[in-house]
Amino acid sequence: MSLSQTFQALSEPNRQKIVDVLKKGELSVSEILQHLNVTMPTLSHHLDILKRANLISSRREGQQIIYSLNLSVLEEITEQIVKFLTIERLKN
Repeated sequence: MSLSQTFQALSEPNRQKIVDVLKKGELSVSEILQHLNVTMPTLSHHLDILKRANLISSRREGQQIIYSLNLSVLEEITEQIVKFLTIERLKN
């Protein structure tokens, strides 16, 4: 996943809120929905975009789908950003 794709996935405020809410731990769709002012279809769309960007992952638990942050991908993105900023700073 490139930085531009990651930033594109995170460019929408509702997706940023989803990531922020998931920082506290795993949540079901209904629990995530309580933190946003969107419809279920809209939430599903945002979750799909975040999943395709590998920022979140999901697992089935009975009737529910539980979402969590993909911490390894977030750590990798953070390293890329730090590397990018360090290189840019050294050039100036």
